[in-house]
Amino acid sequence: MTAPAAIVIRPATRGDVATVLALVRELAAYEKLAHEAVATEDMLARGLFGPRAYAEALIAEAHGAPVGFALFFHTFSTFVGKPGLYLEDIYVRPAHRRRGIGTLLLRELARIALARDCGRMEWAVLDWNEPALAFYRDKLGARAMSEWTVERLDRARIEVLAAG
Repeated sequence: MTAPAAIVIRPATRGDVATVLALVRELAAYEKLAHEAVATEDMLARGLFGPRAYAEALIAEAHGAPVGFALFFHTFSTFVGKPGLYLEDIYVRPAHRRRGIGTLLLRELARIALARDCGRMEWAVLDWNEPALAFYRDKLGARAMSEWTVERLDRARIEVLAAG
C-alpha cells in the first residue's frame, strides 16, 4: 500500500477554503452527521486565515486535484508542559482510499508536531468506524484513551454557563 508518486501534501491556502468546506461536508455525510455541518466558507476563512487563526489544514492532491485533507490545531498539556497537536478531521475521498494518502497526511502532521516540539498527537474517532480504528491502532500504534470520555457544551449551553 504505497502512495502514488503524484500525491502532494501541502498547507491549505486562503484559496482552498471552498475545497476544505466541500471535503468537510463529504466527511460529515460519511459520518452520518451532515445535519451538524453548518460551517460556511466565510466561517472557515476566518478560522483558518483570519486575524487569529484557530486551526490549520493540509490538502492532499493527486495529479493536482484535491483528494483529502487534515485539519488540526494546537492544545497544551500541563502534565507534559508542551503543546500538543489535535487532529480535528482527516478525510480521503473514497476513490482514493487504501493508497497511503491518509498515512501521508498523518506523517506530515507528525513532522509538524516534531518541528513544533509537541508532546502529543491526539484525535477522536467514532466508535463504529472500524476501518479507521484498525488503521490507527494496528498501523500507527495509537492507543485508545478508554479511561477518558469526551464532554461537550453546545453554543446554547455555553451561553447559559457564561450568563451564570
